[in-house]
Amino acid sequence: MSSAGSEILDNLTTRTLSGISEVDTIRLGVDLVSATRKNIGFLRTVNESQWLHERPTILEAIRRYEELWMPLMSDLTVGAPPPMILPPVDIEWVWFCHSLNPVRYRQYCESRFSKLIGKPAIFDEENEEYALMRCREIWEHKYPSEPFGNEVDSDSENPICVTNEDILDEVKRQRFLYLKFSEPYMCELVYLIAARQRYKGFLYILQKFSDGCSLFVPASDIQLMWLTLLSYPTVYAEDLKGTWDDMGKVVGVWGNVKAKDVEETKKIWEKTFDLPYEKAGGGLALEFDGIASVKPPIFWNVSDTDVNSKYKSMLPRFLLEVCIFLKLKSGMKAMQQDIKCDFLRLRMVRCHRELKLGKPISSFSHNSWQKVWHLYCEFGTKGLILELRHPGGTCFKGSTLQGTVEFRWNNLLRAPSLTMEREIEQFRVVISITPPVQAQYLLKCVPDRVTDDSGAMISDVILRLNGYRPQEGRWLSRTVLDHAGRECFVVRIRVGGGFWRRGGETPSAVKWEDRIIEIREGFWSYVAGSIGRAPVQRKW
Repeated sequence: MSSAGSEILDNLTTRTLSGISEVDTIRLGVDLVSATRKNIGFLRTVNESQWLHERPTILEAIRRYEELWMPLMSDLTVGAPPPMILPPVDIEWVWFCHSLNPVRYRQYCESRFSKLIGKPAIFDEENEEYALMRCREIWEHKYPSEPFGNEVDSDSENPICVTNEDILDEVKRQRFLYLKFSEPYMCELVYLIAARQRYKGFLYILQKFSDGCSLFVPASDIQLMWLTLLSYPTVYAEDLKGTWDDMGKVVGVWGNVKAKDVEETKKIWEKTFDLPYEKAGGGLALEFDGIASVKPPIFWNVSDTDVNSKYKSMLPRFLLEVCIFLKLKSGMKAMQQDIKCDFLRLRMVRCHRELKLGKPISSFSHNSWQKVWHLYCEFGTKGLILELRHPGGTCFKGSTLQGTVEFRWNNLLRAPSLTMEREIEQFRVVISITPPVQAQYLLKCVPDRVTDDSGAMISDVILRLNGYRPQEGRWLSRTVLDHAGRECFVVRIRVGGGFWRRGGETPSAVKWEDRIIEIREGFWSYVAGSIGRAPVQRKW
């Protein structure tokens, strides 16, 4: 950062994200939340459509885009906003990729059509369907000899000429774009609202410090908003007409980033808003390098619906990402000698009571925020508790509690930008979360008592309840538990026949081909202590 930029930072009065008005920052001419949700869905469709990434298909899509679609849009936007029509998915994908390079897209449009070609803002599914049908009608009238869909054979040996190398490079570059924004919480409304607020804050610091910083590195949530706005070229040009040159200092989605640039962006953000720049669901990568940079830290089970809604006995799990930052209060230049040995302890409000994470406080500073923990928690834990503790307690063992603060997930979900700040003694704590999303089911199989043909456990208790009638058959039994320890299924394997009574017969083994495996949904019906009967078998 230049000396001029450092001087501005030193004299800066901190602002709040929610306090930035439309006058302070740049106007947003599109519903960025709805547009982003639509874009994520579109990127998912493109990612799952393998045929769209075959070279013959891409080349044909670029030809259709250049020779047919853009001239059509130019004719339909004479002195008017973009018409409410949408092209076939192959053309839409090329158009999307082309618009992500705003400088070249603008030069392309002005050189060919002497104007900037915009994209209509259509977010409702019914409107999208109508816009596509309307486009087909116009297309078939204007180009009767050209099919509306991309009908090129991906295995065709006939070479297709490359009409525009620049566009081809852009399409290739964005091949794996969806993987950067595939986390399921990114489609949640509260996440997108928080991301839009942080994006406006990013535009604010870009305006204020464009002369004092060489490059600005957007966090992933801010980058998602920025890419969405880029995909609407006329809106982007209008909103940023006063800072068009400054946007060249924003690092692109696949740009290489130096640690120095990241630290400068963090410093400007912290000085402006007195909050950590990084947050849960808004991380920073030092280098964007293809596939390696888009691998998520954990595997999120992405599904629009509960994949196991069929089994009512299973409890779904919900996960959320949590980031915890700490900073000494202003004015505390150095910690007193008697508190240098103190430490912070993190615990869960509910469940996992044995989890106790500690962190010494001697390394904390009053100049910048420090990320202390980055966790993935189950929503069922309700929240977390931070304790400030001093070593030594009874008989010089353990520790004594100096202060405590509690954060509840439900309260954080209602907080601005999904972020909450609290104080604990001489520290300030900021916690941010992502919206909870359904995760994979966790199941555990534990051995249980041998059962008979009816599903009752082999036991004196069952024998007595049956009037001492012998129990027929032998089945090895296993109980399947979910993540909450709740019984979900009873799995039984028939291994023996014959009868059993107290002090009586030895069962006979059944042939391998006569063995039966059955799965009964539900839980044991206990009749005495841990003795019970398996759930009634469902008919499939």
